[in-house]
Amino acid sequence: MEKLTIDSIAARKVLDSRGNPTIEVDVVVQDKRRVRAGFGRAAAPRGASKGKHEVIAFPRGGVDVSTEAVRKIVAPKLIGKIADRQGEIDLLLHELDGTPNFSKLGGNVAVAISAAVAKAAASARGMLLFKYLGGGQAVRLPYPLGNVLGGGAHAGKQAPDIQEFLSIPVGAISFVDAASANSQVHKKVKGLLEQKNETFTGGKGDEGAWAPNLNNLDALEVVARACEEVVGEVGFEMRPALDVASSSLYDTKKQKHVYEREGVSRDQGEQIDFILGLIETYKLFYVEDPMHEEDFDGFAELTRKAGKRCLICGDDLFVTNVGRIQKGIKAGAANAVLIKPNQIGTLSDTLAAVKLAKKHDYVPVMSHRSGETPDETIAHLAVAWGCPLIKTGVAGGERVAKLNELIRIEEKLGAKAKMGMLR
Repeated sequence: MEKLTIDSIAARKVLDSRGNPTIEVDVVVQDKRRVRAGFGRAAAPRGASKGKHEVIAFPRGGVDVSTEAVRKIVAPKLIGKIADRQGEIDLLLHELDGTPNFSKLGGNVAVAISAAVAKAAASARGMLLFKYLGGGQAVRLPYPLGNVLGGGAHAGKQAPDIQEFLSIPVGAISFVDAASANSQVHKKVKGLLEQKNETFTGGKGDEGAWAPNLNNLDALEVVARACEEVVGEVGFEMRPALDVASSSLYDTKKQKHVYEREGVSRDQGEQIDFILGLIETYKLFYVEDPMHEEDFDGFAELTRKAGKRCLICGDDLFVTNVGRIQKGIKAGAANAVLIKPNQIGTLSDTLAAVKLAKKHDYVPVMSHRSGETPDETIAHLAVAWGCPLIKTGVAGGERVAKLNELIRIEEKLGAKAKMGMLR
């Protein structure tokens, strides 16, 4: 097969779903005779709720400094390199940055370039990205986790302390049915909120989830009821789930999780008991970041007590970092890993995290960020790498872009398409 080389790289400042600046990268690849060419475009998201061990999104000076770095530092070194050699491209990005956390170029620059190169190479080969990266084994669609009611860092001050109240259509046999069911739950939640509170204005948080003036338990009651009602309509099982985002609640001086709306503070043991109670009462399928980002022991205890009936997922705990995932595996902390490519900087680093998780029977969960773009890359990565779950919201064009792309992938796979194996 004739080699493809990188012909050009261009970067620009664009806006994410919150109207904040981020970076978009275009890559063109060509073969030696310039007969075969491919184009790839990727835009990096930005998170509001960040783990402190993530790579640096942008260096001091922001997106403008990063786009200039692409022009002056990255492009001259990558042009002419073989595009099909993803590992070498990603290693060169690390070398050009020269820091352990992409603080010189920015992790968002690295992930946008890495993804754009892969997309350009796939385009030149006449392949969709999921097939280019995953080959013939890439036939499973992920179950979508839908954020239907929000609080915490993604919503207003009167919203619940817990960051995300989610639904998951665990009984769906096709992705299009699964995505549609989450949409029905989202709509059902709105109706229930309007019944519960006449002053509810239909306000939404960063990810398109409803942001009501409710406490945590009332919010969870609404979502659990919405799931139950939708089960009767779609004919398959729906379960509620949570992203607690405990690091945003944790007070390091008090060494307690502070629920300001509730007026309650919980130490490690009380937090574990609280989460266990929610899992039992509401039959939660998945709980993300139930403990703060340094509490491997707390994660491990919760996993021992609830891991057989619920996915305990680490996000801020692991930040898609192989070293931290290894530490978690050794401690028995969690049984699922949230996968966010821009937390670690390149597709190669992201794949290493997915492989390590799967090797040790941790469920890899591909994920969006709160500040998103219409870029659909993570939809392809979830299928390419066999991630059984994907978090990508329910409403909003930047979320629906991923859902619709997965619907197209399912259609492309035809009879070969299967839903992921959750446990």
